[in-house]
Amino acid sequence: MYTISNMMPTRNLTAVDLFCGCGGISSGLKHAGFTVIAGADVERKYAVTFKHNFPDAKLFHGNLTKITTEKFMKELNLSPGDLTLLAGGPPCQGFSKNVPRKYRYLDDPKNQLIRTFLDFCRDLKPQLILMENVAEMKNGFNLAYTEEIISRLEEDNYSVSYKVLNAADYGVPQRRRRAFFLASRLSKKLKFPKPTHGAPNADISLFSINSHVSVWDAIGDLPSLGHGEGSKIMPYACAPFSDFQKNVRNGQEYVENHVARKLQPLQFDRLSALKPGEGLRELPDHLKVRSGYSGAYGRLTKDMVAPTITRWVFHPGSGRWGHPVDIRILTIREVARIQGFPDSFVFVGSYNDQAGQVGNAVPPLLIKQIAESMLHQTELSNSERNSKSFSNNTFSLPVGRAKVMI
Repeated sequence: MYTISNMMPTRNLTAVDLFCGCGGISSGLKHAGFTVIAGADVERKYAVTFKHNFPDAKLFHGNLTKITTEKFMKELNLSPGDLTLLAGGPPCQGFSKNVPRKYRYLDDPKNQLIRTFLDFCRDLKPQLILMENVAEMKNGFNLAYTEEIISRLEEDNYSVSYKVLNAADYGVPQRRRRAFFLASRLSKKLKFPKPTHGAPNADISLFSINSHVSVWDAIGDLPSLGHGEGSKIMPYACAPFSDFQKNVRNGQEYVENHVARKLQPLQFDRLSALKPGEGLRELPDHLKVRSGYSGAYGRLTKDMVAPTITRWVFHPGSGRWGHPVDIRILTIREVARIQGFPDSFVFVGSYNDQAGQVGNAVPPLLIKQIAESMLHQTELSNSERNSKSFSNNTFSLPVGRAKVMI
């Protein structure tokens, strides 16, 4: 069953987010100046959070392979070429490094949603395309999918660029490598934005960029909690003391989703036995586990860049999720901060549901910078070509109203 809800007013820069999850890409696009007119995802628990944060966007809930692109466009009252940007991160579990190599194969059904996304690109003919995926997808299977993506988009008259980016290099306080494909019908190959942050060494001054954002610069202004403490809405602990905190707060007077999960006694004992920076290997003999990830039961330090956030961030035995000061794991708000979400973005559902939403999201802060760069380059290209077809009304697109429920 496919459902579609609500309507969107006419705006200049329009975007649709396929495989939208909770709305990480959409959040970044919104803060880059786009109006997200629709999102689509099969996971209802994720879609609820998307709808909460984008109440005016139309929400398609269901399997995108079960709806034709013609019906999709009809419900949005879009004609081919109307849409400014089509974005999406089609799930590709078959590429994940968490899947043993012997179980990865080219035609894994888990990878086929890339082709669904390309079908939508072909039929909607958006002016710009932004596609995100796991870093391993770029080179996987001897570049088979990368070559297919480029070939199909070029056949539809797009210029295509692709690259693996580390979110930490763009002001996100987390080491997260993801593959991005950018495509444009309006310009030559789009360039990726230059890194804004780097490791704290002598090279930084040469390129006039900032140091990577640390864990404490990301979350240090949030209230201290014991495990099991917190409430739905809380005041900040102090004034923001980093540019990152100022940006994510953006005038907010309170914080939501800052509740510390209650740990099991053994879990609490293990975290209590560790100092910041320590983990599984440093556990005393009576608290050791038989096996686990190298970062299991790890505690962050204030000055480090966080490791990649995953959907398992709710469990201390699945990674380095221990707070650098309090004896507990990170709250959803702290994890969201590390993912680059603004504090105004609210997560809905159980703690585990929210952890999955945040862990599977694309950092909005990174998307914002990519999207702004795409727009800037496109506008420059339009100016240089001095063509009526690419004048100031390039992004003035009519958006209609949906009439039915599917």
